Amino acid sequence: MTTTAKTPEDLTRLFVERANAGDAEGLAALYERDAVLAYPPGETTVGRAAIQAVCAAMIKHVPHFELEPLTPTIVNGDLALTGTRSADGKGGRVQVVRRQPDGGWLRVIDRPEQD
Repeated sequence: MTTTAKTPEDLTRLFVERANAGDAEGLAALYERDAVLAYPPGETTVGRAAIQAVCAAMIKHVPHFELEPLTPTIVNGDLALTGTRSADGKGGRVQVVRRQPDGGWLRVIDRPEQD
């Protein structure tokens, strides 16, 4: 299993792999230390430790994740906008990601549910 996102799109695949493995710590490691996650719905979770706690609760309630179709990634320097279409076709998910000094990518802003 790859441990670092070498492209912005890798983050989506790594998220699904780690969620299906029940790895909340590994999920949180896909985010910058002060990242913002718009989850649970209607709330904002800030920071890697808080994101890990939310992910731990989420993977207890959602036993399996599927890789959804990617939308085209938009890159501007060290920032990128990534996303997926929801499997049910009723919305999508979007993330702002940033290239790190080591060349890998991490999520900065994540909105996993959007109508």
